Formats: sequence, C-alpha cells, structure tokens
Amino acid sequence: MNKYEEGFKLIEEKFGNGKDNVISLATIAREPGANGEPRPVVRSVDAYYEDGVFYVVTNGKSNKMKQIAENSQVSVAGCFEMFTANGVGENLGWVLDPKNAELRTKLRTAFSEWYDSANNEKDENCCFLAIRLTRGTLNINHWEKLYHMDFVNKTDMENGGIY
Repeated sequence: MNKYEEGFKLIEEKFGNGKDNVISLATIAREPGANGEPRPVVRSVDAYYEDGVFYVVTNGKSNKMKQIAENSQVSVAGCFEMFTANGVGENLGWVLDPKNAELRTKLRTAFSEWYDSANNEKDENCCFLAIRLTRGTLNINHWEKLYHMDFVNKTDMENGGIY
C-alpha cells in the first residue's frame, strides 16, 4: 500500500462508514471585503463521507449554495480530526429527484436522528451538495505523520498539501 492509499484508508476510517460528521466548510463570499479582495466565509455542516466526497443536505437558496454557484472552489476541515482539504462544490439538485435516490437513502440513514426535523423534502430547494476533494492533508498525532494527498491524481504530494 503506497502513502496515498494509506492516507485515503485512514480518511475512510475517520469519516466514512456511514458516519454523521461535523466539518467546517469555507466558501468565497459573493461580495468582496472592505479592501476589495475576496472574503472567505466558513460554517459548520453535517456531512456524510464516501470515496473522496463529502455530501451535505442544504437549501439551494442558502448563502453557501449561492456562493458555490459563483465560485465552486471550497475548503473543508474536520472539526474533530486534523484534516484539511480543498475541493469543488456541486449542487446535485432536489433530494427527491430520482437520480438522488441512492444518496438520499444513505444520508437519511446517517442523519436519521435529525434529518426529518431539519429538512423539508417537499421544497424543491432542499438539495444535496457534493464536495469533491481535490487535495488535502491528514495530520496524524500532531505532526507525527502527514499525508499530503492529491485526490484527483490519486497520489501523495511530497511537498505540498493543505496545512
């Protein structure tokens, strides 16, 4: 097993297997900061992880989805794990769209304690957000071992990643 595969397996163990994860999601605001430069916006979201992608149930009219529509580049961080990554956000559409049936089942199971009380599936703006990871760093035991990962090319990045 190479270093990328080892890191990918650890990420699956930490975030996968049907878990409800709280992650930080950063987007770029639609309006610049006071100095005219792009302004980051971060919030915590519940996310389901599978095969290099975090999935979130949200509303298509939310600020995060409006921001992602204008600039799909996002960053995430594991709130309880030392993992940070860049990715691309994508609106997968209405949760009741037949193409989302399998994903809907997985997320309803993972988020079963709160899914129905937090989401109105009859609202066609209730949608799935996919965060497809592009590169990231998994930090094991406070710098004991670092995995700098290129998720697109499925390789380790020796001198890079996200800190």
